[in-house]
Amino acid sequence: MADIAQAAGVSKNAVSLALRHDDRISAPTRERIVKIAADLGYRKNPVMSHLMAELRRSQGIEFKRTLGLLNGYPHSAEIHDHPTLAAWLAGCRHRAAQQGYGMDEFWLYDKGMRPERLDSILSARGIRGIILVGTFRQRHMPEKWSPIWETRSCVLTGVRTESPRFSYSCVDHHALIVEAVNRVVALGYRRPGLVVDKSVDLLVDGRFSAGFAYAQRQLPPSDRVPWLSDQEKAWEDPGVVDRWLEKHRPDVILTLHINVRRWLEERGYRVPRDMGLVLLERRLDAEGWAAMDQHNDEAGEAAVDIMIRGLQNGEVGVPAHPRAILITATWMMGNTVLDRRAVPTGS
Repeated sequence: MADIAQAAGVSKNAVSLALRHDDRISAPTRERIVKIAADLGYRKNPVMSHLMAELRRSQGIEFKRTLGLLNGYPHSAEIHDHPTLAAWLAGCRHRAAQQGYGMDEFWLYDKGMRPERLDSILSARGIRGIILVGTFRQRHMPEKWSPIWETRSCVLTGVRTESPRFSYSCVDHHALIVEAVNRVVALGYRRPGLVVDKSVDLLVDGRFSAGFAYAQRQLPPSDRVPWLSDQEKAWEDPGVVDRWLEKHRPDVILTLHINVRRWLEERGYRVPRDMGLVLLERRLDAEGWAAMDQHNDEAGEAAVDIMIRGLQNGEVGVPAHPRAILITATWMMGNTVLDRRAVPTGS
């Protein structure tokens, strides 16, 4: 570090900041110092980098830099009111604070918000990193917003985009379904059924349905229940549900929709005595249910980790090779399933 500082004619602190691509050092000076470091054969010491990061963290939170959080949902409150989105947001803010970053939130649908205005605000505040939440339904960012990420590092939390393709973090939906099926089979259920709308499955690249099909391979072909995928039609036509239940006779249902319990009770099924029920995402309004905890707050934290790594490496624009971090969901036993190994069928 001292050799680089001497060759560049700057302090060791300036070298340290430049090698972390900190914007407190001007871009031309950063580039010059990075080039001198490369010429001198400098390589990061991962142990020392870890120790310095822990030291900065132990000194307490002092926000010297800021990240931007872009809310891309049509209704600004959705990001705070929806339990999944609120968990992502909380995770983003928590990890950003741990690393000494503040976070400013911007709503893309705010009246008068235009790409040029947002770009100007971000530049004035020195915001070089963006966390994007809000592509859950569209998966495409309008081209008009491209100036925002052309000169910044942008990371998604939740689901990935088709265009542009950013790095992202989310729950591992495929592994989630496999784990849920394995858990109910271990409890003695034989015919698990999946009730997830195809529109939701499409948003996650078919990982729900693919995981379900993969998990069913452990079952005898006669016990493999087809996926009930047309949720919207099922709401409108109760016969869809009736025919599916009567024809395929699932003994436990995996779903994202708490209204499935009402479906079953209206048809005389008692949960869990007659039919098991598992939520594929833990919800506060379904306390006590068997569920998969998706740990969406950790997905938010992981997005910030990707972001900070990109900033430290000077990565801006749409990445040539986007990174993905998948969070493992965990099983939560609840009162909507039984251990059927210990309870005789029909008792």
